[in-house]
Amino acid sequence: MSFFPGNDPSIGDAFACDAIELMVIPNARDIDGFQVRRALPTARRRLVGPFIFFDRMGPAILRAGQALDVRPHPHIGLSTVTYLFDGKIRHRDSLGTEMVIEPGDVNLMTAGRGIVHSERTPEELRGAPMSVSGLQTWLALPDSKEEVAPLFENTASTTLPQFDAEGVKGRVVIGSFSGMQSPVRATSETLYADIRLSSGARVKIPADSEERAIYTLEGEVSISGDRFPAERLLVFKPGDEIVVSSELGAHFMLFGGASLGSKRYIWWNFVSSSKERIEQAKEEWKTGRFDIVPGDEEEFIPLPEG
Repeated sequence: MSFFPGNDPSIGDAFACDAIELMVIPNARDIDGFQVRRALPTARRRLVGPFIFFDRMGPAILRAGQALDVRPHPHIGLSTVTYLFDGKIRHRDSLGTEMVIEPGDVNLMTAGRGIVHSERTPEELRGAPMSVSGLQTWLALPDSKEEVAPLFENTASTTLPQFDAEGVKGRVVIGSFSGMQSPVRATSETLYADIRLSSGARVKIPADSEERAIYTLEGEVSISGDRFPAERLLVFKPGDEIVVSSELGAHFMLFGGASLGSKRYIWWNFVSSSKERIEQAKEEWKTGRFDIVPGDEEEFIPLPEG
């Protein structure tokens, strides 16, 4: 998904719970009838582990005649992770990949030194209403991996480890959780899990990962006596086990991992530890030196002004 020129998310009110370092209230923006909420990056928090970008897409109903059409655009220095709950998106990239992204699958596109891709409603689904709901996150690559060759990998939902016990169910998207390991490739220590709580259930978030956060998609969660509604990003303080519960049930994503240990710059769709590398990427896109996307050569998103 292209980096829209929105404002930083807002920081939440003070709360009693000392387990939480920061609460972020994402700003919502309407893109052609499709609502996107951005939770990362913010002015006060750029990364949680390797996660430098966190977008909540929808939920939305694309009416007959509407479609998601994100034209070809470039990336460097990151991996995009597309994870859908509903709907389908056709991914095409400059490697020649063409893949219809299905709900529950993990689509990992590692840009490295540079890749171009587009994301559109599949042609065969246009003309009828369609529900779309999901997440797109970006993982900043570690210093030694920023310029690797680009790569696309799809991991089917059926191969992801699943857990279901005592009112807690879900799957491990990337990394390890609850004693289970995802098969999805990770270039640095990464935690990403999809968790649902039944009414009255609770789940322990271990202190194994250096940095941790949750984004609540549905319902209300409670932590140390404080309650938090849906569409909130909660960044936890390091070092302590966290217990998340819900009186009426909730659905949230747990994410984080090890700190990269070095600063990252982000401009439009480019992420790098070097400002000069971003300037180089800007010039390369402006002058047409990125590769094209086979099957989607007619359009592209121009370099933003300023």
